[in-house]
Amino acid sequence: MASLLLRDATRSDVPALARLHVLTWNVTHAPLLVRGPSVAIRERQWQAAIARPVPGWFCLVLARPDGALVGFAEARASDHPEYGGELRKVYLLSEYQRLGLGRRLLGAVAERFLQAGITSMWLNGDPRNPSSRAWKALGARKLDADPGSGNYGWGDVRGLLAEERAPDAV
Repeated sequence: MASLLLRDATRSDVPALARLHVLTWNVTHAPLLVRGPSVAIRERQWQAAIARPVPGWFCLVLARPDGALVGFAEARASDHPEYGGELRKVYLLSEYQRLGLGRRLLGAVAERFLQAGITSMWLNGDPRNPSSRAWKALGARKLDADPGSGNYGWGDVRGLLAEERAPDAV
């Protein structure tokens, strides 16, 4: 897995990124009986995001040596009063999960935020998503007591950077 390339998404990635987004979103949320947008809708959304990014926005992709995408993370500067960055999306194909690659993606997001002077970030996810356990394991704290809320935050993303560079990181 160390041969996976972590890089910024480009316009040429849009078709593959849209397919990956739909596939991973549906696998993640299908057990919750939720179906997401189509590949065509996601492709339009990704084209717009990459063509006209809002300030502070970025998308990182993980690609195999043959160029196939296996995961991505999308983030941006936040208007949250306590958290300077927002992790909007992070998805990996099932066969690439539990290999340290999510940690690698989060570490890369943290590094990008730190380069921009942003030291904290939050995410809003579905609390029923099994990934919420991973957020806690990586130092996030639940931002409210509402069990129906999936708001998690990292007060200092430097801890994620240390995680990403840990000896067992892939």
